Amino acid sequence: MSGVSRNHFLAFDLGAESGRAILGTLEGGRLVTRELHRFPNGPVSLFGHLHWNVYALLAEMKKAVRICVTSAGVIPDSVGVDTWGVDFGLVNRDGVLLGLPYAYRDRRNVWAMNKFLGIVPREKIYEITGIQFLPFNTLFQIHAQSLENPGLLESASDLLFLPDLFAYFLTGRRTNEATIASTSQLLDARTRTWSLELLAALGLEPKLLKKPIPAGTVVGRLLDDVCAETGCPSVPVIATAGHDTASAVAAVPACDGDWAFLSSGTWSLMGIETPEPLITPGTLALNFTNEGGMAGTIRFLKNVTGLWLVQQCRKRWGGPESVSYADLTAAAAAAPAFAAMIEPDDPVFLNPPDMPEAIRGYCRMTGQPVPESNAAIVRGVLESLALKYRVVLDELRSVSSRPIRKIHVIGGGSKNSLLCQFTADATSLPVIAGPDEATAIGNIMGQALALGSVRSLRDIREITAASAELRTYEPRETSAWDKAYERYQTLIAR
Repeated sequence: MSGVSRNHFLAFDLGAESGRAILGTLEGGRLVTRELHRFPNGPVSLFGHLHWNVYALLAEMKKAVRICVTSAGVIPDSVGVDTWGVDFGLVNRDGVLLGLPYAYRDRRNVWAMNKFLGIVPREKIYEITGIQFLPFNTLFQIHAQSLENPGLLESASDLLFLPDLFAYFLTGRRTNEATIASTSQLLDARTRTWSLELLAALGLEPKLLKKPIPAGTVVGRLLDDVCAETGCPSVPVIATAGHDTASAVAAVPACDGDWAFLSSGTWSLMGIETPEPLITPGTLALNFTNEGGMAGTIRFLKNVTGLWLVQQCRKRWGGPESVSYADLTAAAAAAPAFAAMIEPDDPVFLNPPDMPEAIRGYCRMTGQPVPESNAAIVRGVLESLALKYRVVLDELRSVSSRPIRKIHVIGGGSKNSLLCQFTADATSLPVIAGPDEATAIGNIMGQALALGSVRSLRDIREITAASAELRTYEPRETSAWDKAYERYQTLIAR
């Protein structure tokens, strides 16, 4: 591990619900983080489609840099950005962004996926990419674009995933970082290069995409106009692990190999870390994905709809002004157990106008008691998530010989003590919860790797383990959960 010099790194962690600017200070083998700025995010509707207002997000990022320099009195050694996967912007040869990027929950993606699978078979796509099939993968978004508005693609010079786009806004440099590129279902999982076969099937010019650069690469330095606006010197901008889950998994506080990770937030991403992709007929049948991680690792995982379900219920019930997550969770803890369950990944929950009613409708459709109170709905969601995690755990064990003796829960969901205990109970495994800011920590440590403040992924995890406050949940009441799991398997098999 490197020495005791003090370094400051500014991480932008952008999620589908909010964005955060986190200042990380690394000193003496420990990391201290401080939230400088938090701001809302969400798709905006334009002409019947959902888009991301990247200009508003950029303004908030600049504001955060200004806060860092003026209010916090810190000039960061570097800046890095991570976001969710798959979404992208198109930039023309003059450097102009061609419209606001589409949001992955836009309605156009489902039909585009079905149409493209008529061009290239599912088995062929998976053999190349090893990526699970989700209607919003970049592959299908581009196909939708080519069918709805081909002129936009023809006018583009570069396709930049969202972390790449923000790095471009800050530096003027156009790059594609490897971890975010790996979510696109356009990258060959074995060679880590773009699949010319899939690009040809899309009618996409290969020159739109750059050779992926590894996480922990200096992209450039802040542009003069950004420096003038923020009062910050021209510090380096780092292509850290641009995919938020890649950053989060890099911050798992474990150096042995007997763990599974569960990155818990709007989405739940559960899997294991491997040196090479796992691509077999069995992993295709189970719809597992192979995404790039820091230091060339592979995150072998499955995406599960996560706390999005609770977030959308809360939004319907009046938002943060009316009800807090803590109050909802406390009420759920007192509600009757295993009254009704849902399949979190059922398409009815993708983006319904009324999530509580979607949950009640699902229960009616499946012949279960209909939860009426907010507490009953949240309890059913959290129990269902824990049972779905057990499904994924069983599937992981069926396709990999890697022993799994504990689960590391990272991300915002690690603060939900009820869900963590449910997960331990449902899986009969100890759950180690934390850090809740794993994504920002991984982002920060990716910057530290680029600047030589740490030397390896092991360094990163040792520092995280030494710095984070971790909580352990031991399994209990497992027999009741075993019975519930039998019911749940019957439900989702319908």
